Amino acid sequence: MARVTVEDCVDKVPNRFELVLLSAHRSRQISSGAEISVDRDNDKNPVVALREIADEELSPGDLKEDLIHSLQRHVEVDEEEAPIEAPAAEEKEAPALVAFDTIPEEDLLASLQGLVPPEKTDDM
Repeated sequence: MARVTVEDCVDKVPNRFELVLLSAHRSRQISSGAEISVDRDNDKNPVVALREIADEELSPGDLKEDLIHSLQRHVEVDEEEAPIEAPAAEEKEAPALVAFDTIPEEDLLASLQGLVPPEKTDDM
């Protein structure tokens, strides 16, 4: 029964790997209590999931979106950010920032070449 069902499903979902992912996801949904849309006929959940896909009871696109949503760890929510307010007058007098990339590369290399490695001790 399952072989015929897989052959029927390949027409709806041409990529067999994607078919396995979608049918496994639907099978897990059925195991967790989701309503089935075909007669069970004493079939196990994976076969029922394949029969639902083959009979086009479920859209492969909708099932794929549901699978992606179930695997997401971080769901982006479109929220408006609060506007950034201008700092107060006393906050504007902040100290000047230090620029770290003002040393020429040649001077930096010369100073690094002058470094001596630490002496080895018995503790190391």
